[in-house]
Amino acid sequence: MAMHNERETTIIRASAIGILANLVLAAFKAFIGLATGSIAVILDAVNNLSDAMSSVTTIIGTRLAGKAPDKKHPFGYGRIEYLSATIVAVIVLYSGITSAVESVKKIFHPEAATYTDISLLIIAVAVLVKLLLGTYVQHQGKKVNSDSLVASGADAKFDAILSLSVFVCALLSRFTGLSLEAYVGVLIAAMIIKSGIEMIGKTTGEMLGERAPGELSKGVKAVLEEDDHVRGAYDLVLNNYGPDQYIASVHIEVPDTMTACEIDDLSLKLSRDVYQKCHVILAAIGIYASNTANPASKAMRIAVEALAKKVDGILQVHGFHVSGKQVKFDVVVDYAAKDKDALVAHMKELCRKKWPDYSFQINQDFDFSD
Repeated sequence: MAMHNERETTIIRASAIGILANLVLAAFKAFIGLATGSIAVILDAVNNLSDAMSSVTTIIGTRLAGKAPDKKHPFGYGRIEYLSATIVAVIVLYSGITSAVESVKKIFHPEAATYTDISLLIIAVAVLVKLLLGTYVQHQGKKVNSDSLVASGADAKFDAILSLSVFVCALLSRFTGLSLEAYVGVLIAAMIIKSGIEMIGKTTGEMLGERAPGELSKGVKAVLEEDDHVRGAYDLVLNNYGPDQYIASVHIEVPDTMTACEIDDLSLKLSRDVYQKCHVILAAIGIYASNTANPASKAMRIAVEALAKKVDGILQVHGFHVSGKQVKFDVVVDYAAKDKDALVAHMKELCRKKWPDYSFQINQDFDFSD
């Protein structure tokens, strides 16, 4: 809980700083844009205003996501952050589209801008402020794993680059009379639209359910396999319920001589270890029994794994167990395989040919995690 509160405080503080900075920048740029007649500066002000709105949305989303779990939402409200990040992305995209429309109008109906030394100085300072703000917000976002903050920080850095182009444009207009404001406005709009589309793609993927980070899944399996009783960890499924909020299930392979009490003790220990070291709630642990009294089963398993390597599309064999003349195991099938059932049937046929006296039960698994 303390870690969550610290994360929430960091996000709100960074967002509040972003709101204040963007509102000040928007006010100054709007004044300069109206005073000089520069469409590029006005659109830059609009962009700052949309950034401030995005930060407000981030704060609201973070506060709602911090609500404690209840009967209606037993896994908490963490996924609201993905929704708020999507709203931010839509705001950014809308800002880009409207900016593009206004810029194109100015290309066909140009108006000369007049810049003063004070206006040039304010634009230059705005570039520096936006760059520093973007670096700070993005750093805080990565620190607490907040997609909204990371996106806002990246957007602020883009804004700094675009504001720099506005500054260069203003210099050209002031000292050469060359007016490029409308064209720079189109460039700003294009970059904003691109940023909005990318943000929507990222948050949509997270809401649909993306593959868990490889370092996390490998870390969980490594913790499980540290215990001497665990001969392998498989079928790890990590369900995401918000940033840094994972609930997992897994199968572990243990000796078939372990009692139910011993397995119960082991499960409790593993759940505790995984939470302490990986901050993942291990909600369910399935058991694969590994043969200990049948030496021949080890040789058969090695041979089955060798056969599986020859079948394109089968990634792994696990859960192998021999009982009398019955053999059962699971095969992990590649998502790219067109006919997964056919692959499993082919694997079963290869086993039957090699060991005609045995019956085989082969279950199909999927490549859920690294």
